[in-house]
Parts: sequence; C-alpha cells; structure tokens
Amino acid sequence: MRKAVTIAMAFTTLAVAPNASAQAYPTRPVTIVVGFAPGGGTDTVARVMQRKLAEYLGQSIVVENRAGAGGAIAAGVVSKANPDGYTIMLGTIAALAVAPHLNSKLPYDPLRDFAPISLATVSGNVLVVHPSVQAKTIAEFVKEANSRPGGIAYGTSGIGSAGNLAGELFRLMAKANLVHVPYKGGGPAMSDLLGGQIPSVFASATTATPQVKSGKLRALGSTGTKRSASLPDVPTIAEQGYPGYEATNWYAYVAPAKTPKDIVARLNREIVKTLRDPETHGLILNQGEEPTPSTPEELAMHIEREHATWGRVIKEAGIPVEQ
Repeated sequence: MRKAVTIAMAFTTLAVAPNASAQAYPTRPVTIVVGFAPGGGTDTVARVMQRKLAEYLGQSIVVENRAGAGGAIAAGVVSKANPDGYTIMLGTIAALAVAPHLNSKLPYDPLRDFAPISLATVSGNVLVVHPSVQAKTIAEFVKEANSRPGGIAYGTSGIGSAGNLAGELFRLMAKANLVHVPYKGGGPAMSDLLGGQIPSVFASATTATPQVKSGKLRALGSTGTKRSASLPDVPTIAEQGYPGYEATNWYAYVAPAKTPKDIVARLNREIVKTLRDPETHGLILNQGEEPTPSTPEELAMHIEREHATWGRVIKEAGIPVEQ
C-alpha cells in the first residue's frame, strides 16, 4: 500500500512540475531580440513596449539588437536559443515570411522553428524623399525616376524587408526606374536619407513620421490599403493611380520552437495587455503603427498566408535568390 502511494505521488509530481515551472516564470530578465539597428521601426516598437511589458511580467526586459540580413541573423540566433521563454524575438515580415524565398541556405525555417506568440503591429510603409527630389506626387516621382540617368535609388531596412517588397512591387506596377539600396535597419537608411546620401526610402511609418512632421523630409505615398493614422494627409499609392497596390508591414513576437505552451500563453497574455494598455497603445499609434494583438494560433495562420503571398511576388519581381 505504501509503495502504491509513493508511486502515485511520484506521478502527481511529474504531472504538476511543468505547470509549477510555468507559474514561476519568469524568474530573471527576458531578452527581446530585434533584427535591426537602433532607431528603426522594430526597435522603436520594442522599446515603447519595454516598460509596461516588464511591469506585467514582473521582470526587466532587455532589448538586444542583432542587425543584418533583413532580420535573418536575429531569427537564426533566436531559433537556436534555449526554448525556456527567456529569449524571444520581435520579428518582421522579412524574417518570418520572406527570407526563405530569398536565401536557399537560410539557417532556420520560420514555419517550423518558432512558436508564435502574438502579432504586435501592422502598418503600411511610406515612400519618403529628400528635399533635393523635385517630385511632390507619386506620378512626378515616377517621371523623375525615368528621366534620370540610372534612375532613382531607394533605401530600405534590408533585402527582403517590407520596404524592399513595397519598392519592388511599386517598381513593377509603375514601370519605374528604381534601384534598391539595402541597409542594416531603418535607422541607418533614414540617417542617410536625412544626410542626402540617398534620395528616397521606403520606410516604416514609425521611422518616417517624425521626420515628415518636422519638415525634414517629404512623404509621397503610403503603401497600405488605407492612409497612415500618423500621416492622414498623405494619400496611399493606390489612390494615386495604382489601384490594387498594397504592401503592409507587420511585427510579431515569436519564441523558439518547443517553448512550453504555458509559457507561450503567459507571454501572449502580457504582450496583449501591453498592446492594449492605453498609454502604450497611444505611443505606438503616434509612431504610425497600429497595435494588433492576436492569439498564437492567429499569428501562425498569418505567417503561413504571408509566406505564400510574398513568395509569389518575389518570383514575379525576379528578386534574386541567394544561393
């Protein structure tokens, strides 16, 4: 009888151990890896959410920048991190849906190597130009690009980024002479645009809005289906003679695959609360992003859809695949 009780207690302990561990989580700081340099849209959203998310989790949040390869370097690091909930990523469309179509040797599979947590934000990009560019509208920009020897260069946060996809889709639809210049994040691209080293950038609304409002740059069009909440006077590209044009950007939180479901659920709960917190929600909106919390299951379906959609666009645009 005593032996039977001992065995029963052992099984009970095994059954409750994972839950007990999850209930204790987190017991130390949580690192959020961002795949771009400081100052870009992803980095800004991560830092805007940092304080409130730390409060809800009861532990400090460390934002770590691992720039390069359109966010793929960061994704590779996080995909191989210990699946204990202490290293997660605020990823983008580039790393989570586009990169597999551009790099045949990608060290991770976004559909297999991550545990989706929640969408964070969705927004359109904005085509912004340096004051040296004469164009005031999208039509004038296309005309100027096609009249310049060598066309007009446009910068983005990297190959395969949302800005790159927005630019290539626009180049195809407008038959414009545009040349892509990839950077290691939206921050560096914006710095070169402000300095006049590059004439135009397809930038996240987060990165573009402050510079447009200050009068340092001119916004010609947004890439979403509706105007940016932070730049309501800037018409969409679709409005300006290109119906059907749409290229939205999104950020999402993911953890390494095999992260315990109860830890993913805890992260989801606190991230959703942070996105819905009135102060944080307002700060994100002011940056030109729309807070868009989701369930892990909804995010998984979203990534699968985007993966398929942009795979088709990349093939049609003839964007070269790195072998």
